[in-house]
Amino acid sequence: MKIETETQRVGFRALAGIGLAVAMGCLTACERTAAPHPTALSPIKVPGPIDFALAPQAGEGRADKEIRRFQDQVRRGVHRDAALERLGWAFVAKARESFDPGYYKLAEACAQALESSSPESAEAMLLRGHVLDSLHHFKEAEPIARKLVARRGLSFDYALLGDVLMEQGRLTEAIPAYQTAMNLRPDLHSYARAAHVRWLTGDLGGAIELMRAAVGATSPEDPAAVSWTCSRLAALEFQAGSNAEAVQACDAALASSPDYPPALLLRGRMLLARGDARAAVASLERAAQENPLPDSQWAFADALRADGREADAEKVESLLRERGAAGDPRTLSLFLATRGRDPDAAVRLAAEELKQRQDVFTHDALAWALCAANRVAEARAEMHLAVAEATEDGRLFFHAAVIAARAGQTQEAQDWMARAAELKHLLLPSERTQLDQLEGRMQSAAKLPRANHLFASNSNGGEEHQPHKTTKTTN
Repeated sequence: MKIETETQRVGFRALAGIGLAVAMGCLTACERTAAPHPTALSPIKVPGPIDFALAPQAGEGRADKEIRRFQDQVRRGVHRDAALERLGWAFVAKARESFDPGYYKLAEACAQALESSSPESAEAMLLRGHVLDSLHHFKEAEPIARKLVARRGLSFDYALLGDVLMEQGRLTEAIPAYQTAMNLRPDLHSYARAAHVRWLTGDLGGAIELMRAAVGATSPEDPAAVSWTCSRLAALEFQAGSNAEAVQACDAALASSPDYPPALLLRGRMLLARGDARAAVASLERAAQENPLPDSQWAFADALRADGREADAEKVESLLRERGAAGDPRTLSLFLATRGRDPDAAVRLAAEELKQRQDVFTHDALAWALCAANRVAEARAEMHLAVAEATEDGRLFFHAAVIAARAGQTQEAQDWMARAAELKHLLLPSERTQLDQLEGRMQSAAKLPRANHLFASNSNGGEEHQPHKTTKTTN
């Protein structure tokens, strides 16, 4: 799946200057070497993985200090392989903390350097598999995870396998892997994964219970983990309508990491749901600055528009359209389809994402894009896949209602609309407006004679159906 160019994909903050620094070091070494002949050129060393892994890193955060400590151990040859492995995971921690994917590439360099000295190293394989998963190369990560499970079978190996299967939409295969990881090592990572599975399969109460366990298993010495788990708990509490608990969990995330983008984004969305656009703008602006991806930019633009700042909203959306494909093509596709802009591009982005990531949300993005492109029959087929796991999500229900209405499935559209209305607070203002418009059209249509119905008849010539339901999968 080609999401972006290589330079865009690996990020600039982590790698900016590293290649230049390595090259300058090589040139300096060449300058110190006397040329044997006036016309002869000394060979320039091509930087290898170890050169990138050991390139100087700035910063005074916990992860930065860990990176420098392990780099020093590698340089001095102190338990070199173990130090390389821990350096790689320190880069992973930095990537999570900074939201800069360039650090994942530095972690990959550590895995490559480790493999050069210890071929078929399980530690290097796990690190590489995690990097591939984090960069959304799920199909490439799957054989690595399967090899690890067959050869070693640690909880981390099963967790990686569950992750790559889940992202490919193979939830029934992922659940046993997650369960094995939980049995082997019940910690915050397994609790969080189990919570996500519960949520995906429609068990919101079970998801909240497990995410609370994940929060309880975190350590204050790992602020990134505290912020991540608290943010996920806050999102679940918000969906459940437990607003006080959601605010408390969100505040805990921000107390641990004051500029944590997911918590800032969630706080802004909660403020928007309360109708406080002015306060939402302040939180969402920070979220968009810290992690300028389409989800935060879209919410920021909606908040600006709700606050009467149309021109500022247009500027943010222009930036979103210009750069969104590099960071999150799926959300850009959703945005374009919702705005009714360039539906063909929306379809292309979602279809490309689906080649690598076949979960319910990618099927939903493609369904929504196809609907915007007036390919309703195809949209309907994708939407059935999107709701196949019984995931409770306001956006899924909103899209299902619109697509059913466009297909002439009036009763189904009404049923989905009722379910979307229950989770209306999860939608962005622009989405809530469209849901309200759909409800208004359907109410008007219900008052008209059948011959004057506002919605077209079923394009497939079939009867109306109830919303697609499946038996919940439990973990």
